[in-house]
Amino acid sequence: MKRKFSANRIFIVEDDPIYIKIIKYVLEMDPEHKVHIFTSGKECLDNLYLNPSIITLDYSLPDMTGSEVMKKIKNYNSNIGIIVLSGQKDISVAVDLMQSGAFYYIEKDDETKNKLLLTVQRIKQNLKLQQEIEFLKDELGNKYDLKHNLIGNSKPMQRVKKLINKALQTNISVTIQGETGTGKEIVARTIHYNSQKTKGKFIAINVAAIPKELLESELFGHEKGAFTGADTRKIGKFELADSGTLFLDEIAEMDINLQTKLLRALQEREITRVGGNEAIKFEARLIVATHKNLAEEVEKGNFREDLYYRLLGLPIDLPPLRERGNDIFNLAELFLKEFCLSNKLPLKTLSKESKEKLLAHSFYGNVRELKAVLDLAAALSESTIIEPSDIQFNSPKGRESFLNSELSLKQYNKRIVDHFLQKYDNDVLLVAKKLNIGKSTIYRMLKE
Repeated sequence: MKRKFSANRIFIVEDDPIYIKIIKYVLEMDPEHKVHIFTSGKECLDNLYLNPSIITLDYSLPDMTGSEVMKKIKNYNSNIGIIVLSGQKDISVAVDLMQSGAFYYIEKDDETKNKLLLTVQRIKQNLKLQQEIEFLKDELGNKYDLKHNLIGNSKPMQRVKKLINKALQTNISVTIQGETGTGKEIVARTIHYNSQKTKGKFIAINVAAIPKELLESELFGHEKGAFTGADTRKIGKFELADSGTLFLDEIAEMDINLQTKLLRALQEREITRVGGNEAIKFEARLIVATHKNLAEEVEKGNFREDLYYRLLGLPIDLPPLRERGNDIFNLAELFLKEFCLSNKLPLKTLSKESKEKLLAHSFYGNVRELKAVLDLAAALSESTIIEPSDIQFNSPKGRESFLNSELSLKQYNKRIVDHFLQKYDNDVLLVAKKLNIGKSTIYRMLKE
């Protein structure tokens, strides 16, 4: 069990009255320190429930040795900083104590005060750093918590969550497929930070963003002098991710020749740096992602079939936002809250008409596009209610592909009229002429 400790609570375990005064004086130079004095090992151990952050421990106590006390302290809470003080000048004893978990070994002499003060300061700095690291780990874990990170309860997302839960039970390779902006890397990170690999690193690399001449070196590393410009040894992503997770995004863009080397690495579970001969084992879990259909890429001859089966593992298909129904409103609420908090704005919400406008849009940029649209809407809105006029779509694919959405005829009609009204600056007469409908029809639709 991970135990907390009281940052400023310090135990003095000492039976020499003179050194009790010396140590107490040094520690109480900081008025925030809460100092407790014990003259035996048993007294100290009986009071560990107070959870001190630092213990100064006399090596020669009347009831047990410093080593025995220290072992019991470490069994209770290994994070407690222990400073052993001894009148013996025995290097072997000091080495043994340090190896057993003592933070520092101080001889009782004229320099005890200075050494003790510096050591306490160092322990406090280390404990503070340790707490910050634990905090960041907790924050990261919460950020990619399975329940709260993957927003939405639509049937497609329920299927995705079930598959992710399956992925967490083993270290099987995972292939994530989905359109750009659907959240493939978020899914990969969620799997990593909730799996057995969470203690290792999560290393991500976008295959499409690196020239094919350099990608091999990025993945496998290279030795000094392997090629022009290789002035030092470089550790590749496979080595960096060892015992963790390696995420290869846009795997379909990998050059066919490098695919062969990747296949061999996965089969042998080892890599060789460019220009090197040493085979280096790795234990990293592999997660790959692509916005293309890998099976189709195999049929086209762009992707090796044997590598396809080696990578496939557990396939997860992420649904586009337009197929996720009311999930869009859950995501919208989250994005608006994040934007308003980060920009110190009052919390803004969507009007009913704005929700209808969002639901009618195809969102070919998916979740990423939705966030961009809502960030802009929150910035443009003059009140706490976001109206349809605040919502602007700038998708490069435009609205010509809106038939891919499954809407009612009434919704399609509203989308068409809305599009032309925006295009012609709300000129109802002109829109009525363009669409060959009565202006009263447009006014009725606007009223609705």
